[in-house]
Amino acid sequence: MQNIVVNAIGEQCPIPVVKATRALREMTGPGTLEVHVDNETAVQNLTRMAAGHHLAAKAEKRGEREFVVTVEVTAPVGGAPAAEPEPACIPDQRGDFVVAVDTDAMGRGSEELGRTLMKGFLFAVSQLPQLPRTILFYNGGARLTVEGSDSLEDLKSMEAQGVEILTCGTCLNFYGLTEKLAVGGVTNMYSIVEKLAAAGKVVKP
Repeated sequence: MQNIVVNAIGEQCPIPVVKATRALREMTGPGTLEVHVDNETAVQNLTRMAAGHHLAAKAEKRGEREFVVTVEVTAPVGGAPAAEPEPACIPDQRGDFVVAVDTDAMGRGSEELGRTLMKGFLFAVSQLPQLPRTILFYNGGARLTVEGSDSLEDLKSMEAQGVEILTCGTCLNFYGLTEKLAVGGVTNMYSIVEKLAAAGKVVKP
């Protein structure tokens, strides 16, 4: 297994994608490619590059200006073409909409099925061509942003791409989960109302 780390901290588009693409083509077998960058737009472009090669990628925010994109390589992607085009620098792809989640189970009926549906919903949101500007979690939805949540990887990936992840502090306190928050930040009802009122569109599962 090959494990390659590319440092693109401080590099502007298209350099992170160029470095990552070159590293991918140098890999002769299965392994992981880890790319370190310092902005959300680079994360979005690297994630898109991986998808273009049909490779799974996950992103993580490790600091205020530190992001890591990990690409799982299952087979060599092949050599560079004779005339390789310059990678496109696509600007911030977040849309003007907010996702509001007030439960950890989607729909009425079976709770077990509802939790499975909610996990699928958040994964589907993470795959949208345009990501939401903000995702709000309140009441039972607060359980989705804490330790042990099945959706943490998808939420962390979206956070690394610039999506604001906010959980109601009163709700975390009510459920005894304040110390277990694992992604995003804490917010209050005034801020939740502001985010909803300012959104071009609100999506609620």
